[in-house]
Amino acid sequence: MFDPDSSSNSSLPGRGRVIAVMPAYNAASTLERTVSDIPEGSVDEIVLVDDCSSDNTVEVAKRLGLTVIQHERNKGYGGNQKTCYRYALDAGADYVVMIHPDYQYDSRVIPVATELIRLGICDVILGSRIRTRVETLSGGMPFYKYVANRFLTIIENIALGQNLGDFHSGFRAYSRKVLETIPFDKNSDDFIFDTQFLAQAVRFGFKMSDIPVPVRYFEEASSINFRRSARYGILTLAVMLQYWLNRLGIWKSDVFSQNKQYLVD
Repeated sequence: MFDPDSSSNSSLPGRGRVIAVMPAYNAASTLERTVSDIPEGSVDEIVLVDDCSSDNTVEVAKRLGLTVIQHERNKGYGGNQKTCYRYALDAGADYVVMIHPDYQYDSRVIPVATELIRLGICDVILGSRIRTRVETLSGGMPFYKYVANRFLTIIENIALGQNLGDFHSGFRAYSRKVLETIPFDKNSDDFIFDTQFLAQAVRFGFKMSDIPVPVRYFEEASSINFRRSARYGILTLAVMLQYWLNRLGIWKSDVFSQNKQYLVD
């Protein structure tokens, strides 16, 4: 069980307030394992946003001592993250870690990610599931997903001028300034939210990097089907085109207009 009082060291000078957010949908069977792996004292609050789950995700989250926000209607993966980040900003987070509660990503690396941001080395940290092909496939990632991930990540690295191992990770850490600057409320409510967010981070000049996160694929881990994966791939390429059209001044988009809602002069 997560004990908020165990994170009282948030008052240490220079540490800052760390909030972990979990966009959840039917995560009852994996949530406790994800939470239990979070190192004690590494986060000050864990927030679960439930997107109208049909299982007992909410009950499990409350039993674990998490802050729970329930959507009255399903808002989609991107819409869920919007609620996560609005709450984190309003709650005074200096660093925000987004991790899927499906136990696919190793939450033990949370303090590593936040420390890299705190030191000013990076503004955005992604958890990379692709350390080696053998390790990734032996971890259970379907072969077609691996191929699609490699193809899209290569295209995105070229288009955005980055050198990341996995653009499609469900483990991400951000500084407060990133969330204050990026107009994430203007992004899609669907899975393409993540790709838009990273393109925006590059457009606004934030430094991005990644850390290795062992991959876990199993029956309860969340995953989108082949049809939605194909649609996601097409939309990812569309975002890359939109990024370059905006950068060249051919087409201006509100997605790449700096957010004013949370900025303070």
